[in-house]
Amino acid sequence: MASSLFSALLRLPSTTRTCFHAVMTAPLAVRSFSTTISRQATYNQVIRGCRVGQKARKPTSPQLANTKCPEMKGVCLRVGVTKPKKPNSGERKVARVRLSSGNVITAYIPGEGHNIQQHSVVLVRGGRSQDCPGVKYHLVRGAMDLGGVGNRVTSRSKYGTKKPKVAA
Repeated sequence: MASSLFSALLRLPSTTRTCFHAVMTAPLAVRSFSTTISRQATYNQVIRGCRVGQKARKPTSPQLANTKCPEMKGVCLRVGVTKPKKPNSGERKVARVRLSSGNVITAYIPGEGHNIQQHSVVLVRGGRSQDCPGVKYHLVRGAMDLGGVGNRVTSRSKYGTKKPKVAA
């Protein structure tokens, strides 16, 4: 095979021979990760379904996902404070709430100050508190018994604050 290739090369004109020589002597493209080997899936892996794409993970709060509800009504059992995780410090206001489904959860009370106490009816939405362990829910400000944040100027819709009256 090789001898027939070179004998055919000798019969070509000299211009073609130089192009062939340039192609044969050009450095091969080096992969950036030359030690990485791209492997094919084994027969057993294919049987188990390795070529089926994974479903996207949607972040959901567990008790609300079970009932497929964006928000749920609940009754406040206890109001208290909890300490955040390590490098943060302070006191985060939380409430223990019994949902209408019967589950008892811990929910974060956003904003400054609140008016809820035991037996208050509150609206619970998903969304964890990033620095409080075990707190995977938020209470909705301005809904049911939980009032909005007073004297709030920016981000009022998140804290259930009414639009301030303009002095005319």
